[in-house]
Amino acid sequence: QVQLVESGGGLVQAGGSLRLSCAASGGIFSSYPMGWFRQGPGKEREFVAAITRRGTTPHYADSVNGRFTISRDNAKNTVSLQMNSLKSEDTAVYYCAAREYGSSGSMLIASGYAHWGQGTQVTVSP
Repeated sequence: QVQLVESGGGLVQAGGSLRLSCAASGGIFSSYPMGWFRQGPGKEREFVAAITRRGTTPHYADSVNGRFTISRDNAKNTVSLQMNSLKSEDTAVYYCAAREYGSSGSMLIASGYAHWGQGTQVTVSP
């Protein structure tokens, strides 16, 4: 079973950038489509970005499209989220998630993912 550990969160001013990383272990990383989700204060967990097993097809939430970039390195068992032009509304705990290949349902919803990291806090100050 794959284990996921996020890193790279922190405090940044609005307009700044952060890069989140997620390191995977204990599974065949290249077999998992991967996603990033976030949960802001008082909000439900929401989809941010996802990427297919080979990294050829990314998907983004409308709220981050054009500002965030998801990528993966299957040789290093990592998936990253480059976040630019950050806004205060991007403040949240960010979670990395792995989806079992062949799972039913959409890549864009949390229930489609079987494995989760512990999360990393991103705080964007105005």
